[in-house]
Amino acid sequence: MQTVRPPAVAGMFYPSEPVVLTDTVTHLLASAEPRSNLPLRWPKALIVPHAGYIYSGPIAASAYAQLQGASHIQRVVLIGPAHRVAVHGLVSPGVSALRTPVGDSEVDSEALAMLPEVVANPRAHAHEHSLEVQLPFLQKVVPHAKIVPLIAGFIDAAEVGAVLESLWGGRETVIVISSDLSHYLPYREGQNEDRHTADRILSPPEEDEVLSPEQACGCAGINGLLWVAKRRKLSIRLLDLRNSGDTAGDKAHVVGYGAFALYEDAHAE
Repeated sequence: MQTVRPPAVAGMFYPSEPVVLTDTVTHLLASAEPRSNLPLRWPKALIVPHAGYIYSGPIAASAYAQLQGASHIQRVVLIGPAHRVAVHGLVSPGVSALRTPVGDSEVDSEALAMLPEVVANPRAHAHEHSLEVQLPFLQKVVPHAKIVPLIAGFIDAAEVGAVLESLWGGRETVIVISSDLSHYLPYREGQNEDRHTADRILSPPEEDEVLSPEQACGCAGINGLLWVAKRRKLSIRLLDLRNSGDTAGDKAHVVGYGAFALYEDAHAE
């Protein structure tokens, strides 16, 4: 019998009505910068925000627009932070499918079986939004892809990097790291902090320098990806950098959002 992780934040972070959700994602993607204005190579990895669509949807769409037409992608390694349950390492949901109002995404159980260091923790995934909000976009741009859904807790960059290396694959695999940036700072302060964080991502720091949770709530996934990026000499491009004060929120307490694409070909730009 198939076990399915049902949607937990539909109607809060994104529309719960299937037609409205489909229209919302379609509109956000159509409003994003087209791939023709960016490198011809497909990105190997994306860093994407995970707030409510009204706040971070346009920034997220700028990343997912780079996967439109990517029919070759059959697997998405999706890593997000744990907001509600403290976890150690990387944990999976222990299900065979992830559900949204527009359908189910199959979990790549074979890939998870290759990761003895990853244990199932359904409780950590049950109400977590950092992965769920990415699914409607993925179901639109790579509808046939299987998902490797992982929540990161207390874990070193090298440990995350080792898991990414083991799942790296070829052009059939894309990596998506789910993360917002600064939280609840005044507008200008948030802008400055996020610009500094973006610069750190674009020029990966030394191995003993990593992003903190204050800079990016999904820092564990980002740090792991940058650990691999440095070894594989990936090129990194900033797609969008804004905050909630630029989209739908006030400017007194903003949350930062950044979208980045990473390419295997160092000459992609």
